[in-house]
Amino acid sequence: MGTTTKKSPKPPGVAIWVLVTLLWGTVFYWTSIVMLQLASTKLGEGFFHPSNSELWRVYGIQVVVLILCALVAKAVRGVFDPGNTQQIRRWQNLSEGHGEKIFISFAGSLATSFFFTALTALTFLGSSGALGLAVVFTIPMVLLAALFNVAAGVAASLIVGLIFLIARVGRKRS
Repeated sequence: MGTTTKKSPKPPGVAIWVLVTLLWGTVFYWTSIVMLQLASTKLGEGFFHPSNSELWRVYGIQVVVLILCALVAKAVRGVFDPGNTQQIRRWQNLSEGHGEKIFISFAGSLATSFFFTALTALTFLGSSGALGLAVVFTIPMVLLAALFNVAAGVAASLIVGLIFLIARVGRKRS
């Protein structure tokens, strides 16, 4: 007579945190560039017209910033949710069919898109002196760009939700 033991899922390791942060950080880096340029044009203030080579040089710095953000976020998560019990419970709920159906982590994608716009602007500001970049940001410009970038967050949430629907992730298992 065998006993059935239900394996408890392990919390994601450092590699997952870094890879996911790099994925979304890269997506939102490029969308933030577009939105910062759009906001600068719309408001007629600030100056943000980096060349392609400047974009790639700052992206190299952004990768380092993203890795640091991932490590800090994992450490903070460990303090507020030891053992990642909330995240494990969420995964279990999703696997049992309880959770978002179309938008995956909707509130998270809104906050993330807003945060990454500010992070991109800060990375440009922080690296402008060392790289000899001419960028000028105003607070209204960054806030408007972040608001515009929320559309990218909604689109990302919707795309992931549709992929989950097609792949049948989160369906009740019989």
